[in-house]
Amino acid sequence: MRRTSGALIAAVLVPALPLGLLLGLLLLGGSGGTEAPECGDDGSAASGISIDPDTVPDTTIADYSHDQLVNAAYIVKAGKDLRLTARDQAIGVMTAMGESGLTVIDYGDAAGPDSRGLFQQRDNGAWGTYRDRMDPYTSATNFFKAMTAVEGRDTLEPTIVAHRTQRNADPYHYTRYWSAAVAVVEALSGTDTGLSPDGGTKACSPQTTAPGRVNADGWALPSTGALTSPYGWRTHPVRGTSAFHYGVDLAAGCGAPIWAANDGVVTARGFDSGGNGYITIDHGDGLQTRYLHMYDSGMVVSVGDTVSGGQQIAEEGSSGQSTGCHLHLEVLVNGENVDPAEFMAGVGVNLGQH
Repeated sequence: MRRTSGALIAAVLVPALPLGLLLGLLLLGGSGGTEAPECGDDGSAASGISIDPDTVPDTTIADYSHDQLVNAAYIVKAGKDLRLTARDQAIGVMTAMGESGLTVIDYGDAAGPDSRGLFQQRDNGAWGTYRDRMDPYTSATNFFKAMTAVEGRDTLEPTIVAHRTQRNADPYHYTRYWSAAVAVVEALSGTDTGLSPDGGTKACSPQTTAPGRVNADGWALPSTGALTSPYGWRTHPVRGTSAFHYGVDLAAGCGAPIWAANDGVVTARGFDSGGNGYITIDHGDGLQTRYLHMYDSGMVVSVGDTVSGGQQIAEEGSSGQSTGCHLHLEVLVNGENVDPAEFMAGVGVNLGQH
């Protein structure tokens, strides 16, 4: 390992599938024999996928029946016609699952007695006429048009994108429908979208790994993202309580590369009790770095691997206690957390700078 003298002082498992989904995959050929969509520069599908509502078979997928699947197909078609990505399309299906169970509902709920349709859209002028809200294709089109105005949606967790598009009392209400939405989209289209059932956000096959920038002492910038949350006490973004933040957050976007800070050996890879995907690298002399919030599909090294500073080890994700794609970086000296920003500055690497 190469590092500046005195640096120390300076301091997803895929869930079991329902029987209906398995049957649907068998009937439709699943996604096993297909290729993922072409990748765009940001790691998402360069263009959306296509489903013809008139060709939806009379089957059940993820416990959704034929009529519900036809409605899902109209949502996907609306997204395709707007040139949105497979991830965007799956978010639309997920939202409709959470709002109406993929059924065109002609009544409201406690939150909105005037809500109607697949997305339970209100009669407030933002979602068109009653006829618009009751039409699957038109209501989906209006949903997607509003969704594209959500700032930084590609870096946000799918449920947060849905929430910011049309609001829900519980921003995480839609999380439980993500896996089913991905399953329905993939089964109906016969396309391997690359979207992880555990909440992953990539919509195409993983990109080729790329080396990071390394200084003369072998230290590398782990992420090119902005520093969005420093080390120390803060209000936890998920729990809303005061908690100590044992690392720093760097947000470059979903699928952005994460690089090893220095030479070392991968000693841990997996998911902790909070669902956070993580990788730990031992650099020797009591120094470790930890990288959190990746999806399983976004980790490209395994326990026992020897890595070099600047070697790509993962891609940014939003697993576990996270509200959007980013890297949570920790530095431990003799088992004790230290401020990563201060430590890295001491070895010539300034976090949060490109």
